[in-house]
Amino acid sequence: MKIICIGRNYTNHIEELKNERPTEPVVFMKPDSAVLLKQHPFVIPEFSEEIHHEIEIIVKINKVGKYIEPKFAHKYYDEISVGIDFTARDLQDKLKAKGLPWEKAKAFDGSAVIGEFLPKTDFVSMENLNFELTNNSKTVQKGNTSFMLWKIDELVSFVSQYFTLKIGDIIFTGTPEGVASVKPNDVLEGFLEDKKLFRIQVK
Repeated sequence: MKIICIGRNYTNHIEELKNERPTEPVVFMKPDSAVLLKQHPFVIPEFSEEIHHEIEIIVKINKVGKYIEPKFAHKYYDEISVGIDFTARDLQDKLKAKGLPWEKAKAFDGSAVIGEFLPKTDFVSMENLNFELTNNSKTVQKGNTSFMLWKIDELVSFVSQYFTLKIGDIIFTGTPEGVASVKPNDVLEGFLEDKKLFRIQVK
């Protein structure tokens, strides 16, 4: 299993981090060791003092695909959920300033939260999905897939031009605005259309 992540896919998030708007999807990877194990807390790593939460719609690939045309992309996933791309923002800023890769800030152990998957047939449209992250029961991030620069099917197609997609691979599709630091004892809960799909304790 590989985790393929998309950065800078919501305009307001691009603006809040003062990044340039990309002309094509920004792609980076996380190893399978980044997956936070079920029922485990997220432990803030010692190498960062500014870990940000980034909630995202995620999709699970259900068959092998390469050079997938956008019109056929919907056939390559049948389950969706929400997840968190935890980011060591202070470390990422240092790496970006030097033109270095982001992996240490994005792909560390436990940096990928994967919620419970639901059949996409439960939802009317992949292009109008509401999702939300709460921290200690207060909404901190709220998004809708209609605001994506590149829609889910476009991302599946784009990624498949570079990487063969395999069964069980997961694509993180980008985060909306509202990213912020997490602190010990925070409780993060992720919702897709009011269905709670994960609950994470921060330590």
